[in-house]
Amino acid sequence: MKRLSLVLLMFWFSFLPSQAQSDGSGSNQHLPDPVKVTTVEGITEYQLANGLRVLLFPDQTKETITVNITYLVGSKHENYGETGMAHLLEHLVFKGTPRHPNIPQELTERGARPNGTTWTDRTNYFETFRATEENLRWALDLEADRMVNSFISKDDLESEMTVVRNEFEAGENSPWNVLRQRILATAYEWHNYGKTTIGARSDIENVPIDRLQNFYRTYYQPDNAVLVVAGKIDEDATIGMVNEYFGPIPRPERELPKFYTRDPDQDGERTVTVRRVGDAQIVGTAFKTAALSHEDAAPLEVLSMVMGDNPSGRLYKELVDSQKASYTYAFNHQWKDPGIMMGFAEVPNEKSLEEAKIGMIAAFEGVISNPPTEQEVNRAKNAILKRIELAFNSSERIGLQLSEYIGSGDWRLLFVHRDRIKDVTVEDVQRVARQYLKEDNRTVGMFVPVDKPDRTAIPEAVNIADLVQDYKGGEGIAAGEAFDPSPANIDSRTSTHELANGMKMAFLSKKTRGSSVNFNFTFRFGNVENLKNKGYIGDYTARLLDKGTSSKTREEIKDEFDKLKANVTFYGSASSLSIYGETVGENLPEVMNLIKEILHTASFPQAELEKMILENVTDIESQMSDPIALASNHMTRHINPYPADDPRYEQTFQESIASHKAMKIADIRDFYKTFYGANYGTLGIVGDFEEEKLLPILREMLENWNSQALYSRLEGKLSQKAPINEAIETPDKPNAFFLTMQQFEMNDSHEDYPALVLGNFMLGGGFLNSRLAVRIRQKEGLSYGVGSGFSAGAIESSKFPRVCHLCARKP
Repeated sequence: MKRLSLVLLMFWFSFLPSQAQSDGSGSNQHLPDPVKVTTVEGITEYQLANGLRVLLFPDQTKETITVNITYLVGSKHENYGETGMAHLLEHLVFKGTPRHPNIPQELTERGARPNGTTWTDRTNYFETFRATEENLRWALDLEADRMVNSFISKDDLESEMTVVRNEFEAGENSPWNVLRQRILATAYEWHNYGKTTIGARSDIENVPIDRLQNFYRTYYQPDNAVLVVAGKIDEDATIGMVNEYFGPIPRPERELPKFYTRDPDQDGERTVTVRRVGDAQIVGTAFKTAALSHEDAAPLEVLSMVMGDNPSGRLYKELVDSQKASYTYAFNHQWKDPGIMMGFAEVPNEKSLEEAKIGMIAAFEGVISNPPTEQEVNRAKNAILKRIELAFNSSERIGLQLSEYIGSGDWRLLFVHRDRIKDVTVEDVQRVARQYLKEDNRTVGMFVPVDKPDRTAIPEAVNIADLVQDYKGGEGIAAGEAFDPSPANIDSRTSTHELANGMKMAFLSKKTRGSSVNFNFTFRFGNVENLKNKGYIGDYTARLLDKGTSSKTREEIKDEFDKLKANVTFYGSASSLSIYGETVGENLPEVMNLIKEILHTASFPQAELEKMILENVTDIESQMSDPIALASNHMTRHINPYPADDPRYEQTFQESIASHKAMKIADIRDFYKTFYGANYGTLGIVGDFEEEKLLPILREMLENWNSQALYSRLEGKLSQKAPINEAIETPDKPNAFFLTMQQFEMNDSHEDYPALVLGNFMLGGGFLNSRLAVRIRQKEGLSYGVGSGFSAGAIESSKFPRVCHLCARKP
């Protein structure tokens, strides 16, 4: 870490308040008591005398605490010549203060999971750590100190600028990222939402330190911040600690700048074309929409789900089902000021980009002439509400998600928006489709003159204070129990069962927040002989399981999981099938019955296989000039010791494309019949459920379902290949990637294993505090990302890599 000279420190403190921090002694120095503002569904807002707003979210089911501070400043607040400054400042705030001179080291020593993020309307910093009073005091002291005492030095700017520039160049390698930015820049004429948060290269490289310091002094103040503390806390003690550390910081005398720029109503379709080296074709379109606080925001989010959901969305049906595109998605950026709905489609090289563009426009226009149905609207609402409701099962997750709503105007917008989603009707969605999805409000690529513009008037800003003033919300969800996570307690609370065919199951029943339950199946099958030439077939078989059964379509399966508030994922390899899921306890039996139906009556539709092949081939094609993908594939192929018929063989991009295109539905169905079964399987379930209700379902599902193929674990082999040192040229890709691997004999019971784990952590682990990170990122500013990894097997000794990876500018 850089240190300020004594002279610079004296200059810095000359414009900071002399009483900006408590002395850490625990004395409140007769500070005014925090004022309780409101409580909504377990979250309570307080306000300190200096203007700092504080949200406390106690959750006794957690063994951790998350401290998250959100500043109401983002890329929207940047002036001419300062684009990217909010994000650049986010990096510099990790450089330290006089009392916390090495923040990455402190975060590593505390075992914290930290980060900082910058978006259009806000910047936030957070750390999650083990729930102790000492750790909480340290985190509050750290955030209070760097609120007003961060170095923000010229030396640190010079080194970190090159890191941010490297991050900028990494984004320039992504065709989708570049296209999205060009569409935003074309759609917005004046508002800063048309500029990326990363900023312009020229501004990143040239912004003067005094402008950055002034930006920091203006916005990093208690009256422009909201502090969230979530997890295993005592509310009264915590608000006292918050006042102790943040209370002494005075309310600033300056007035925050007011932002009044609004884009005019769009008066015609706009177009933009990007021509760059790349491997995948992409088409996108966008429509400017209302702000998150506006009443139209909820039906607009439902509309974006109606358009972008897979496989039921209008874009998917128009483009993927017809095989004009391999993948589609849509989303609605909902910000403090009027936002934007965007849709994208990835198009294989052999397909027509123009036809995909015509199909995408037809899908958006068609939703006006052929309005969304009640089934489409209800399906979208179920998916959105499931995501929101499951998020509330984790106080940590909500503690971080609140930053987005704080940036959009007020944290209670989370609940207002949720309630509005519940009330959305088919007529609401039809209305916003007609209002916003107009040709003259569309950005695709070209200008088309019209006799009479059909303009969309974007609603004015809402008085958010009036909107949320009397909001009380609904009832909070079940809080769960405080659970001791020691191995002894876990063992004492866990029950185990073994079915007649050998299937092993472990259950840990405990009261959880929101009555949540998590489960994980793993089914093992096959051996090195009977799995020859079956490299990808296991992955396809697993992913096709939930694409249809003898009585349900893919859409019906997804709708049923949504109704049951369940996220269930099927994934596999040549030698195993895994099913991971989360739901709520009362729905677990029905979820298991649906999984049973999928496992036993999967139909493996031919059309779904064709779409999956198209998606995989397009994904591979999009990587064929990417430096990271090229280096990783080349290195992995070099150290891979397996012959071409072994399922673990690493293929070239061209071999992989050929393998995907050769996949046949008959082979997949035969693989399913031959290899799938539960006789070598395991299952773990943790959460709020009734074991006695579940056992009969599981016995019926698994006890007589057996693999017909001989099974033995695929044992690792040693590679005898000579070392290499090679470079791969990637034209028109400004960001380079460096990768090195070293193999050696090791397993996790070897006497040297613990020392290697610790040694690797010191070399390339931790948060910006490893030897690699300190030298390459912190000191030299050469790369945004650098690190190392070490792994060893649990059974046999095998060759496992130590990996060092580095993204940097090309020389």
